[in-house]
Amino acid sequence: MTRFEAANRLSRTESAVEQAARLLAGAAGRVPDARLREAAWVARCVGRGEVVQVLRSGDVDGDIALLLGKPLAYTARAAHPTTCLYLDRVAFDRLLETRPAIARRWLSSVAGRLAHSQARILGLLGRSLTAQTAQLLLDEAVDGQVTFPQRTLAAMLGAQRPSLNKVLKALEADDLIRIRYAAIEILNPATLTRRAER
Repeated sequence: MTRFEAANRLSRTESAVEQAARLLAGAAGRVPDARLREAAWVARCVGRGEVVQVLRSGDVDGDIALLLGKPLAYTARAAHPTTCLYLDRVAFDRLLETRPAIARRWLSSVAGRLAHSQARILGLLGRSLTAQTAQLLLDEAVDGQVTFPQRTLAAMLGAQRPSLNKVLKALEADDLIRIRYAAIEILNPATLTRRAER
């Protein structure tokens, strides 16, 4: 187990042979604060520092690059104090070789994560920013709230923050969401889902 304070780097774009696979993000960092429940750490793109995904307690990262022997395409930083379980390459390989049931479950986990990523990419193609925003809010909500900063949401959508703010204000005017300090509350998930399908 390794403890990371907020904003500390969890990974670099080093070769997968040199890095360890992060297995359980935030496993020991659970606290009542909703922000900490929601976002254990944030993965960022190498290029412009844009957020590409937010991982929560129990999420897995680094294993696909490790299996492929390729470098990570991003740098991960802790959004909040986070404890991660690491397996180095030797321990990871030994685990998969000696435990067939775990290896099968790991394969299912990888397939599920890849299918989710593919569905997210396909869902963004040809859709309006309103539809993309509605879907992202639905996908990232925990207990009906999204507690990411708006700059993070904009980066996840590849949108400019003023454009996202305009969409969020329109969704709020339609009583689908409520924008609060450091949170967006989903008021009408059914209608927001229909808006995401447009």
